Amino acid sequence: EHEDTGLLLQAVPEEQNYGAAAADGTQYPSESVSRNSPAKRDWVVVAVLCFGNLINFMDWFIVPGILLDIQKYFGLSDGKTGLLQTVFTLCYMLAAPIFGYLGDRYNRKIILGAGIFFWSGVTLGSSFITESYYRIFVLSRGLVGIGSASYSTIAPTIIADLFEEGKRTTVLSIFYIFIPVGSGCGYMLAAGMAKSTGDWHWAFRVTPCMGGLALLLLILLVPHRIQRKTAAHRALSISGTIQRADEKPDVHRTAKTTWCQDVGSLAKNCSFVCSSLGLTAMAFITGALGMWVPLFLYRAQVVQGIVPPCLQESCNSSNSLIFGGITIGTGILGVIAGAEAARRLRKINNKADPLICATSMFISALCLYIALMVAQTNILSTFIFIAFGELFLSVNWAVVTDILLYVVTPRRQSTAIALQILVSHLLGDAGSPYLIGIISNAIQAKNTPSLQWSFWSMQYSFIICAFVGVFGGGFFLLTSFCIEEDRKEAQR
Repeated sequence: EHEDTGLLLQAVPEEQNYGAAAADGTQYPSESVSRNSPAKRDWVVVAVLCFGNLINFMDWFIVPGILLDIQKYFGLSDGKTGLLQTVFTLCYMLAAPIFGYLGDRYNRKIILGAGIFFWSGVTLGSSFITESYYRIFVLSRGLVGIGSASYSTIAPTIIADLFEEGKRTTVLSIFYIFIPVGSGCGYMLAAGMAKSTGDWHWAFRVTPCMGGLALLLLILLVPHRIQRKTAAHRALSISGTIQRADEKPDVHRTAKTTWCQDVGSLAKNCSFVCSSLGLTAMAFITGALGMWVPLFLYRAQVVQGIVPPCLQESCNSSNSLIFGGITIGTGILGVIAGAEAARRLRKINNKADPLICATSMFISALCLYIALMVAQTNILSTFIFIAFGELFLSVNWAVVTDILLYVVTPRRQSTAIALQILVSHLLGDAGSPYLIGIISNAIQAKNTPSLQWSFWSMQYSFIICAFVGVFGGGFFLLTSFCIEEDRKEAQR
């Protein structure tokens, strides 16, 4: 019986919605296609999604790349400066569940295209805001966060539908490499444009052009509908017992379950909950580092006498360029190392994924703590330990997402990703940039204003990140105790 089923599966082509619809609405391939043809088109879709992810995270980190210029331009304290990234992240996380709900029920290509168009337009508009309209600038960052949420929530689920579990980890690794690459490019683009033009506003006028190109590629190269498929789905489709396409998913899906029921089911999933809390710790650290590290390094250099205090209107510090390069390099190495370690260790240990995440979080926390302690005396050592801290954080990106995709049933994956985004940002990087700034303000307020206390205040407030990293490692350890059972349940 198994052999017959295998022969039937080989005879049926991959169920992609590239063809025309039948009279009853069911999608069928328009022609007989070889096995290589759908595979090539799948990789084209992945390339377009990766390009969009690159632009998405470049927009995230333009502000941190020119933070010193923006702070001086609007005359902001550390607390108000941190609020810029906090508003962005709050809007991002609040919009994520909405897009998760829509992504599980409606056409995902349309949602992706609308998100790219929206955030690119708002980014371009924010480049014309003057110093008298700081609140409008804050609002524009929040609107960019809403557009970004549509992309980060839905794009991984399309990849999950295109590839089976073994290959999916590799493809997700490629997709998530563009988080650190895009982040680093955002720093470098912002600093480079501010330096070359003498006006930091120009940093917000490049990514909208790239966003327009991404939107064009999405329209031309990504199929209008992409099959939500699993092994069971393909086997059952042979006998015609379920639909081949995700057409009219709102009718097909909501008849069986509601969003509240999805959330209730996910809340009972121990692996999903614990890994999401571990990801929250990661988000807290990366949010704080991404916002404040270039400014922290600048203050450390001022205290050491390496650079003079910035008194002119444009502050062309090289720290954003260096930190951007570190973020790109460590991000690529970390994601690749994490995926390769997971691939190898899964063969000998079913709990390998959460154990890899736990170990990397503990090591990252230690490296970041050392970096903070040596910052006043040795700036080179600070760069090195920050690089190692970011490297071990990046190990987890693809692995955490893959954990979600195999402990959650396919029909709840968009909702699960959206909830994970909501929790990780609400308790993580939505508040960490603002929290660091507020603590820094409080410390400075209790002491005589000086360059030394300006550095110390940020150094002391940053220490909280090391402790959060230890808690994150603990949550991933808890995940390892229940991951096998939850994975089997999702497969059933």
